Amino acid sequence: MSSFAKDFSKAMSQAGTSQFQEVIRQELEYSMKVELDKILATAPSNELEHAKKDLEGFKKLFHRFLQEKGPSVDWGKIQRPPEDSIQPYEKIKARGLPDNIASVLNKLVVVKLNGGLGTSMGCKGPKSLIGVRNENTFLDLTVQQIEHLNKSYNTDVPLVLMNSFNTDDDTKKILQKYSHSRVKIYTFNQSRYPRINKETLLPIAKDVSYSGENTECWYPPGHGDIYASFYNSGLLDNLIAEGKEYIFVSNIDNLGATVDLYILNHLMNPPNGKRCEFVMEVTNKTRADVKGGTLTQYENKLRLVEIAQVPKAHVDEFKSVSKFKIFNTNNLWIALSAIKRLQEKNAIDMEIIVNPKTLDGGLNVIQLETAVGAAIKSFENSLGINVPRSRFLPVKTTSDLLLVMSNLYSLNAGSLTMSEKREFPTVPLVKLGSSFTKVQDYLRRFESIPDMLELDHLTVSGDVTFGKNVSLKGTVIIIANHGDRIDIPAGALLENKIVSGNLRILDH
Repeated sequence: MSSFAKDFSKAMSQAGTSQFQEVIRQELEYSMKVELDKILATAPSNELEHAKKDLEGFKKLFHRFLQEKGPSVDWGKIQRPPEDSIQPYEKIKARGLPDNIASVLNKLVVVKLNGGLGTSMGCKGPKSLIGVRNENTFLDLTVQQIEHLNKSYNTDVPLVLMNSFNTDDDTKKILQKYSHSRVKIYTFNQSRYPRINKETLLPIAKDVSYSGENTECWYPPGHGDIYASFYNSGLLDNLIAEGKEYIFVSNIDNLGATVDLYILNHLMNPPNGKRCEFVMEVTNKTRADVKGGTLTQYENKLRLVEIAQVPKAHVDEFKSVSKFKIFNTNNLWIALSAIKRLQEKNAIDMEIIVNPKTLDGGLNVIQLETAVGAAIKSFENSLGINVPRSRFLPVKTTSDLLLVMSNLYSLNAGSLTMSEKREFPTVPLVKLGSSFTKVQDYLRRFESIPDMLELDHLTVSGDVTFGKNVSLKGTVIIIANHGDRIDIPAGALLENKIVSGNLRILDH
């Protein structure tokens, strides 16, 4: 170690450390301001106002990032939430529905988080435009659900899509096809923040453009950005002026997140007369959900704790199904007036998620994000509702897609429900190998979707294809070794079978 380095580390460890860190922080903030000003100077006049808002928001987030040290929760303060702070769904459903449910529905707005691309499933463009069932996309199903509500109850529940700069153009083009449906559709955009170099902590963008090579320089900062973007768009105020009171927010790829009238009634007509400003739907953890964020009691408030915030020594404890029994589905019900109040006071506090990425050229960057559910601690009278697992049906992979395309579910007015013919309510565990990752490869490998009503577990690995009308029951494991191929013949019934090696059925 050089003498300079020794002196430096000695200086760091002495009383002046905090002052030294403060100087470093100020220098980083100053450098960031200079760079952001340079970027802003490249904005054409019609984009200036928008770019300014985005970069101001980013500057605030960066300032907070520099202030935070280490994991953002003190493990010793985490407690199980009090009994009454997480209500069982059955109890809420048991209250029934009032006669005037239509007037209650008219106070609701459905918001879908639509910022994500379909890249993890090998698709270009917005994920919401991937076909999931009988040619219907995630967006089609969402519109059908809300249209069904509006027709059944003669109401006017609008749909709001939070797009990102990645999904906005493609989504707007497709919205024309719903112009005659009985759903008003509004959109607003998430902020666009600059990715920063992991070493220098400065933006990698040199100007405001985000097309072509510059796409990689920018990112949408997580769904926690909904509060500021919704407010800044002016849409929040417009909806309040129309008499809307609550939003129901969920990920557009969660096919279980439909409007639940019992939860809505509980919000609008609370049994104790005191309305909740924020309701988070949680559901029981299984071994597959150990990474999901969980609700805890922290400094006398309900607080969402994500795995990224947990000190390393406690990660196993966090994952344990016995201590933390529930996780956040990201189905949230939030009072519009509360969002407005907190946003105007700048009082929405969400932990920063530092998301490291490596760009195509090998450059290491970080993006600073926040999560929508983390704001629960800023709202008054928050509540968790422990809902059935059926309200959490996310489609993140083609393994999930196989489940929702199969006869395990029936589709009615845009809503998927577990088939009554399935004897037990749990969903089978499906693991499709890397040959199935991309949607087009997956579709090519199934001539038709197998009968899965009696399936418990399916694992498929390697070069495998399925003929028409295959039935899978119990536990089925199909493994084609490297260089081999397995064709499951049309009409085959596989029950508690392991198929391996090479199986090619050729026409004679």
